[in-house]
Amino acid sequence: MVSVVIPALDSEATLPATLTALVPAALEGLVREVIVVDGGSQDRTREIADHAGAEVITAPPNRGAQLRAGANAARHQWLLFLNADTVLDAGWEREAAHFMQRVDSGVSRHAAAAFRFALDDDGLAPRALEGIVRLRGALLCPPFGDQGLLIARRHYDKVGGYRALPLLEDVDLIRRLGMRRVKLLASRAVSSAARYRREGYIRHAIDNQRQRILYALRLAPARAAQLHGGSER
Repeated sequence: MVSVVIPALDSEATLPATLTALVPAALEGLVREVIVVDGGSQDRTREIADHAGAEVITAPPNRGAQLRAGANAARHQWLLFLNADTVLDAGWEREAAHFMQRVDSGVSRHAAAAFRFALDDDGLAPRALEGIVRLRGALLCPPFGDQGLLIARRHYDKVGGYRALPLLEDVDLIRRLGMRRVKLLASRAVSSAARYRREGYIRHAIDNQRQRILYALRLAPARAAQLHGGSER
């Protein structure tokens, strides 16, 4: 069954919807625990998570460190890593359960799955970005962290799990796992477009691509973070 790991930092505005989308899977017995890894929130993030029945743990405000801490605390054989501003499509649990069954039975050689990228915004810019991300997936490029990651614990442990990187922790893990072992599901992971609207769609997309180029050139993630001026998200 699945342990859901959600890294959070001042996420009170978006976390309720993220958690609500997990309820049907919990009722069906697929999701057995939800772990919110708080990076030092100054708002009601911890209170909201606790009220929803999630386990709340703390970690340094570093996405890689938070994801790793959540995985270490998880008790089940499948892990679902999900952003605190991402809402999974209704019915996602059925597709996920089918995928898990195929992996566990040996029918599928995949080790992990990501959801289809989507944004909660209208207009040409968000649709264009969604199309670009779909094209990247078709070209076997690593999925964004916004797409979530459903991975069997044994495969996660085999590659060493998430590293405590300041950014690109998702790309780093997928590189070690192998993109051909990651299946792209049809169900959407709908993320908040607030940061895209705030920074501008074009600038945000360029910054993300620049990070990946720096990573491909084997520039240390800490140095890439300095050049980028902060976090990926």
